[in-house]
Amino acid sequence: MRVLIVEDEPKMAGLLRRSLVEEGYAVDIASDGAEGFGAAMSRAYDAVVLDVMLPELSGFEVCRRLRGSEVWVPVLMLTARAAVEDRITGLDDGADDYLTKPFHLKELFARLRALIRRGPVPRPAQLAVGDLHVDPASRRCWRGEEEVLLTAKEYSLLEEFLRRPGAVLTREILLEHCWDFAYEPRSNVVDVHIRTLRSKIDRRFGVRSLETVRGTGYRLRADGGRADARRR
Repeated sequence: MRVLIVEDEPKMAGLLRRSLVEEGYAVDIASDGAEGFGAAMSRAYDAVVLDVMLPELSGFEVCRRLRGSEVWVPVLMLTARAAVEDRITGLDDGADDYLTKPFHLKELFARLRALIRRGPVPRPAQLAVGDLHVDPASRRCWRGEEEVLLTAKEYSLLEEFLRRPGAVLTREILLEHCWDFAYEPRSNVVDVHIRTLRSKIDRRFGVRSLETVRGTGYRLRADGGRADARRR
């Protein structure tokens, strides 16, 4: 197993390297963000241990660029910053786990083993079908270059469709994933929200991507939809 450590503090980098080598890992060291990004892009690692506070590029930016380049190597972020906002930023940027300094080496080893067992799992920074895309971190939506303003519920519905393009989602599935248990299954709340969502992402752009499957539910066309000359 080969691990990349991106850490600018020589003592910490040396400690991690010696400890991981003793655990049987092959270890490479990068001392700044740009070097770490280049190393992760050029070689297939089983995991990356990535400090947040780095010269050149921050750990957040390194992680964003890796995920933007569709490099899904498991990333464990290290930081002395314990603020909840920093942990959220790291995870939203594509990190798989987060460990705050100071930490126990045994915990770091356990977290690395768990990430390596999981292996690379694609987690795109954005979800897209055709020119319709959303950013799960900011919960924003665009059709082409134009941003589409959605309510929280409309966004939840659209993200569900974008995660399963081409699949027919029944009203029951949408209720289960986008509403709490207080809603009556026979309610038309799904249909009402689908109509408003369709008007925002399709009709105003002259596109038909969100289809009704009669008697079953709804489907987001996997090809992104087609132009509707009538602009309904």
